[in-house]
Amino acid sequence: MNNLARNILAVIVGLIIGMVVNMGLVTLGPSIFPPPSGADITTIDGLKASMLLFEPKNFLFPFLGHALGTLVGAFIAAKLAVSYSMRCAMIIGFVFLLGGVMMVYQVGGPMWFILAD
Repeated sequence: MNNLARNILAVIVGLIIGMVVNMGLVTLGPSIFPPPSGADITTIDGLKASMLLFEPKNFLFPFLGHALGTLVGAFIAAKLAVSYSMRCAMIIGFVFLLGGVMMVYQVGGPMWFILAD
């Protein structure tokens, strides 16, 4: 397998593993810190409407998911890449940044969380 193909595969594997870590933590969060009563987190519209009900503890696992998903995905991509490992890791970071910007655009949230995230 040539270097370009292995680097592309490294980025794809890094994205997949990073997304699994992200979604695992985001999914785990509500079982540890339940959402406030009356909050509908099953749909984007329900989440957006109930965002004001959330406490800071409810934002811990989304923050950890975003941070650790990006970190793990970038680390995996950098380790699997044959060359340009920093670029492969930066691609992972850029894709996760785009995902975060899209989520803020769709759902919103308190300004402190948007800036920290």
